[in-house]
Amino acid sequence: MAVNAKKVAVYVVVVFVMYVIVTDPKKAADYVQIGFQGISDAAGALGDFATWVANGAK
Repeated sequence: MAVNAKKVAVYVVVVFVMYVIVTDPKKAADYVQIGFQGISDAAGALGDFATWVANGAK
């Protein structure tokens, strides 16, 4: 039963994403840019943390 619910949820998400892309490509591009900016910020924070640890956590 849970597998069917998961399939339905994935299907609904995919349909929604396709709807947003088709109806408003500019807004969809903004969402993608926000996502990549978040990933970039997270990677930078991890790099800063690794540098801090490598320097003896001082």
